[in-house]
Amino acid sequence: MTRFLARLLGRLPIGWLQLVHQRGRFAAALSGVAFANVLVFVQLGLMSSMGVSTLRPYQFFQGDILISAADANTLVDGGNVARQWMLQALADPDVVDGMGLFVAMVPWDRGETDISLTTFGIDPFRADFLAPEIAADIDVLQVRDAAILDRLARGLTQEEAAAIRLQTPLSFESQGRTLTAYDTFAGGGGFGGDGYLLVSDQTFLSLFPARSSGAPDHILLRLRPGAQPDAVAARLKELIADPTLRIRSYADAMDEEVRFQQTQRPTGVIFGFGVLIGVLVGIVIVFQVLSADVADHLREYATFKAMGYAQGFFLGVVVEEAVILGVLGFIPGVIAGWGILTLMAKVTTLPLFISFGMALTVFIGTVVFSALSGMIATRRLAAADPADLF
Repeated sequence: MTRFLARLLGRLPIGWLQLVHQRGRFAAALSGVAFANVLVFVQLGLMSSMGVSTLRPYQFFQGDILISAADANTLVDGGNVARQWMLQALADPDVVDGMGLFVAMVPWDRGETDISLTTFGIDPFRADFLAPEIAADIDVLQVRDAAILDRLARGLTQEEAAAIRLQTPLSFESQGRTLTAYDTFAGGGGFGGDGYLLVSDQTFLSLFPARSSGAPDHILLRLRPGAQPDAVAARLKELIADPTLRIRSYADAMDEEVRFQQTQRPTGVIFGFGVLIGVLVGIVIVFQVLSADVADHLREYATFKAMGYAQGFFLGVVVEEAVILGVLGFIPGVIAGWGILTLMAKVTTLPLFISFGMALTVFIGTVVFSALSGMIATRRLAAADPADLF
């Protein structure tokens, strides 16, 4: 390592030699940097998972424009939308079709544990509004109380999910009715529910008799090929009589919900603060280690200073130490972070992982903030007078 750094730097790697001179302090410093990296990776993984799980239900459907109530910040909250507005929207020449979308949480008593399924009520004759995987099996929803179940839902074993077929359906009680799952699709648990369930709009209304067929939670619109969703949405805001409705492109609705979940929901804010805390922990640890090292070698540095070495030389040595700490501390940090996220993903079924972009961002951030800590640590040396130290 010493020879490699000597060739890389073109001089004796003083920073490296000072770090390894006290191996106990060096190991403690690496552990601290690795711990900070683990904190950042776990929090970033959770934030990324929140974004992925937020967008997952949008991937079940195909639409160009989404009409929602004014207070509907997500797919599962907010008021209802009158179906008459869909009829008004169809008056626009670029709008070719529309479908009401019903959403509610349905409990499922699994005996030892109760799970909650985000349930969508859809028109079983509108396969063109659904993702291909779901559209291929939508015919089963024409049967009363039939359902398509999320095979990745929490509390559902792989054996149970694999056994669900037309010949061997799975029946369960919910909301005072017996639902029968004839097929499955890939969803997965999220932060708001344990999985997903698809039923027909009529089955949905039988589960929730207080709801009205004329007031779905959202309205999905499909446009003619080549139409611009943003332009059509702007026209619909002028055409539809209710100015309080949220009329936006499907892509904008997805972006807005991710932003809402990560910046306004308490969970997202907590994850963001977790990343900040991890960064601050890393800066403090590296700063403390380098400050102690500068203090221990202050007389040696002062000697070099008296010999005419400029401040840039000392800055280079300390930054060298900081970068080494950042790089070597990153390696165990990313390994431990990957292991923790993998274990959490297995337990929670959340999409927790470390992407290449995430790892690269954390690596660059670790090196940059370590170097920043090193620069701060050299301020004491810049103010030191060699004459006062001897």
